[in-house]
Amino acid sequence: RHRGPDWSGTTMVGPAGQEDVCICHQRLAILDVDSGAQPLLSPDKKLVLTANGEIYNHMQLKQDHADMFKCKSGSDCEAILPVYAKCGLETASQLDGQFSFCLYDANKNDCYAARDPIGITSLYIGYKSDGSVWIASEAKALQDDCDLELRVFPPGHYFTIATGLVRYYSPIWWDGSRIPTNPLDLVQLRNAFIRSVHKRMMTDVPFGVLLSGGLDSSLVAAVALREQRRRANSDRRSLFQNLMTFAVGLPGSPDCVAAQQVADFLGTVHHEFHFTIEDGIDSLTDVIHKLESYDTTTIRASTPMYLLARKVKAQGVKMVLSGEGSDEIFGGYLYFHNAPSDEEFHGESVRRVQNLHLSDCLRANKSTLAWGLEARVPFLDKDFLDVAMQIDPKEKRAVPGQRIEKWMLRKAFDIPEDPYLPESILWRQKEQFSDGVGYSWIDGVKAFAEERITDALFSKRNEWFPHNTPLTKEAFLYRQIFQSLFPHKDMAGTVMQWVPKWSTSLDPSGRVLAVHAKTTMADNTPEAWKAQEGNEQEQKQTA
Repeated sequence: RHRGPDWSGTTMVGPAGQEDVCICHQRLAILDVDSGAQPLLSPDKKLVLTANGEIYNHMQLKQDHADMFKCKSGSDCEAILPVYAKCGLETASQLDGQFSFCLYDANKNDCYAARDPIGITSLYIGYKSDGSVWIASEAKALQDDCDLELRVFPPGHYFTIATGLVRYYSPIWWDGSRIPTNPLDLVQLRNAFIRSVHKRMMTDVPFGVLLSGGLDSSLVAAVALREQRRRANSDRRSLFQNLMTFAVGLPGSPDCVAAQQVADFLGTVHHEFHFTIEDGIDSLTDVIHKLESYDTTTIRASTPMYLLARKVKAQGVKMVLSGEGSDEIFGGYLYFHNAPSDEEFHGESVRRVQNLHLSDCLRANKSTLAWGLEARVPFLDKDFLDVAMQIDPKEKRAVPGQRIEKWMLRKAFDIPEDPYLPESILWRQKEQFSDGVGYSWIDGVKAFAEERITDALFSKRNEWFPHNTPLTKEAFLYRQIFQSLFPHKDMAGTVMQWVPKWSTSLDPSGRVLAVHAKTTMADNTPEAWKAQEGNEQEQKQTA
């Protein structure tokens, strides 16, 4: 109910006199607030749908498939019904959005369930010994019933009883061993991202941007603000004249300072919220319960995001834009500096994107929906991915002393005559969210774990947790809490641990990497990076 506090809907369907299929929905009303309640039914009541997420091309789909039947509401998710009536198993591939849904087809006495290509929205599937199949947005809804198996519903797949799980999303870049050779086109990259942000501003309720002050969320805010003002100028009745931005951190944290710079530059209505180390530690059990994860990096970053989401929802906001996905696409994490080759750089980038549903997408989705707040992520737009993931990886790689990480994204929006962001932000080095909210947050939670987990207890970690054995006391603490909340035999297997490649450190924090120290020296300024990049471009042109 925390994911959808606005309405509850339940219906029993199935063959006449049997009705053994139960479809339930908890609604978070963002589009067509008055009449979009679920489950949604086709006119003949043969198709019954429950869906979570947003279908950005819903208006086009309703128009294209109007020959099947006319939708009754303005709900974007209702478009799935006529698409399915015409396209059947190909339905999921027609959708542009972030979604998880389950549709019962009385004509076939079967269910069609699907999850968006990257797994921005969460979904799980389970099996019971009586032969029944269970599907839900969160695993906690299944663990008491699914005694045979419980697993993550994989992104980019659909499921029916007749077919089982079938992959429907297989773009050419999905094969990490295939190295792309497309040349960099900064205008194409910029325009693809702008279109993606505009798409995600589809809403009938107030929205804002989660602003960390890093490159990614700042670009989201800058693009959204321009579109917001364009829409306000064309429609003076618009309720959303000003863009709200939200930041969280310990007092004086790097993210809060940078976020304020961005907000001042853009002129957003900015809200800065602070938390204490004690606030974070007190929230750990709740965070792990909502996340359904024990991964160290995910919990570190989710805790401040969880605390922020509660404050944002209290402002009357139901939807936010966020910057997840960019670091995976462009190799923005500092450990990518250590990639030994273009091929390995690209392979790791693809692997990270493929696993986003177990890390940053999981965090963005569950940390916010814990309070009935929806997060949308423009960097994971299908069209944008098709552009960005097919660029030659040598164009993406950072070059020590010459080119900062994600330089191509920075350069795409480096327009001096019409600046999107201050140069100090556009060329700011990557900080992982859990670091940027304040370095002492991680230090504090590590110290707390050292006190709680004794050496004797930690020495038995292999006996307690033979799968994904924790390597630090902090990780042991999170795993201990997770196990107490989710004792199901399969739950531990639904989690992936986020571990930087090409690093020997047991701590996933970006600031423990040697490259963090090397790239935060005195010459790490916007002017220095741009001068180096300009010299490199001149050398290329000469060659």
